[in-house]
Amino acid sequence: MNSATVELAEINQSPEIENNHELKYADDAFPQAEDTDIKRSAKNLDTALCRVSEASTREIENLVDEFHHLDKKLQADLSRIQRDIAEYAELSKGVMQLATTISDGMKRLNVAGITR
Repeated sequence: MNSATVELAEINQSPEIENNHELKYADDAFPQAEDTDIKRSAKNLDTALCRVSEASTREIENLVDEFHHLDKKLQADLSRIQRDIAEYAELSKGVMQLATTISDGMKRLNVAGITR
């Protein structure tokens, strides 16, 4: 072997060069690990956001359904109250007519001279 080949072989076998190669391989592996961790974290975050979003959406849908149910109940109560008011007005009108009839009858009795 010539002296240049021997020196090159010695350099390649020196501990400094081996450590340098290890560092180079370690540096190459580190970004891949970070990239995988970032992707995993992003996927976990996406999954968590989807769950929260689904839960919120379900809650909103339940509230909307409850509001529709309450609206129907209010409409039914409004119709019932309007019927009750109309019946009360009719009953009140009948009572007033009855009171007028009784009053007129009492007046006729007084005019005829029948009193207590």
